[in-house]
Amino acid sequence: MIIRVYYEDTDCGGVVYYANYLKFCERARSELFFQKGLSPHKDNEFFVVKSVQADYIKSAVFGDILKVTTKLVERKSASIVMYQEVFRNEELLFKATFKLAFLKDFKPSKIPSEFFEIF
Repeated sequence: MIIRVYYEDTDCGGVVYYANYLKFCERARSELFFQKGLSPHKDNEFFVVKSVQADYIKSAVFGDILKVTTKLVERKSASIVMYQEVFRNEELLFKATFKLAFLKDFKPSKIPSEFFEIF
């Protein structure tokens, strides 16, 4: 997924605010669903982030064009682990591993098989 860094994404120095890298990754994961005509949130079924391990390598700045990549690392019946990276051109800026739990009625539930095709 391609993202342009807007002024609203930055701090007063024009550098991307650290929490926004997590938002960029969330958008990229949601976009995987939207590209298949699906939604990551359906009625009372959705993913939540259970844990994240993040590494901030270099800073993006106002006006940068970023690419977010997403890979499925681990698949279980009610959770997945995703690895995501944020690049400016070929330069790695950020990487993170997210563990996502699938909930139905706010309780862990088996992930629908059609969702695995997305990843």
